[in-house]
Amino acid sequence: MNLTVLLDNNTIIDRYFLGEPAVSYLIEDNGTRILFDVGYSDAFLQNAYRMKIDLLDLDHIVLSHGHLDHTWGLDSIVRLFTEAKIEGLVHSEPTVVGHPLVFNSKTYAGLNEIGSIIGAEKLSRIFKLELSRVPLWLTKSIVFLGEIPRIFDFELESLESKVIIHGKEEEEDKLSDDTAIAIKTENGLVIITGCSHSGICNIIEYAKSVCNENRVVDVIGGFHLLQPPEAKISRTVDYFNKLNVREVHACHCTDLMSKIALSKVCNLKEVGSGLRLEY
Repeated sequence: MNLTVLLDNNTIIDRYFLGEPAVSYLIEDNGTRILFDVGYSDAFLQNAYRMKIDLLDLDHIVLSHGHLDHTWGLDSIVRLFTEAKIEGLVHSEPTVVGHPLVFNSKTYAGLNEIGSIIGAEKLSRIFKLELSRVPLWLTKSIVFLGEIPRIFDFELESLESKVIIHGKEEEEDKLSDDTAIAIKTENGLVIITGCSHSGICNIIEYAKSVCNENRVVDVIGGFHLLQPPEAKISRTVDYFNKLNVREVHACHCTDLMSKIALSKVCNLKEVGSGLRLEY
């Protein structure tokens, strides 16, 4: 299984790729190609072009949750496939996978829209959609986890000012659409996250349960540790200390102090646009 970081906040040194506060990964496993998140702009497409990666040959486009830094690049991927049809280029017909709430409008702290700017109805004219609250196996070894149970109280996130819109109704956004991917390898699980609003420890525990596997090879993605309260970071570090994970690639929405704290108990690796990992 191979994973390529098409987009992250940071870039790999001496590789002239683009970075933005967003996420996009390409997962390739036994002929299956999955695009996980699409960033904020077309930067992930520009980086893919630089790396000579063809994104017209995808099986799935998986969305970790509905926020702008993970979904607003949908506009670019829609253009890519639409122009391919116009020009008669060979292309696949990928299925977009996400939680049923992933396309709902979201607001936060005076920002009128931080959710997807393309709705499910329009997107379904371009791609097939498969929205699920429960785990969805994309291949025999790759699972979209669906809605993550919140079992650790220290990972509960403040929901102040976060709003999700259902039709004309507004309610507090519990970020139920935040999810991840788990991949079963011969050495254990590789867990890939977007932002981990549902809690990185919650995600790992659910992945282990769904896959019936306690060994974890790597966890890569945003851990949502941005100036976390002391109780949250200390208990997260304690969790990782007991996890016995081979490597950790914390990035995107993980601040420097949190990375330093994690590095004391696990093999923390650098992440940036252009990084390629093989498992």
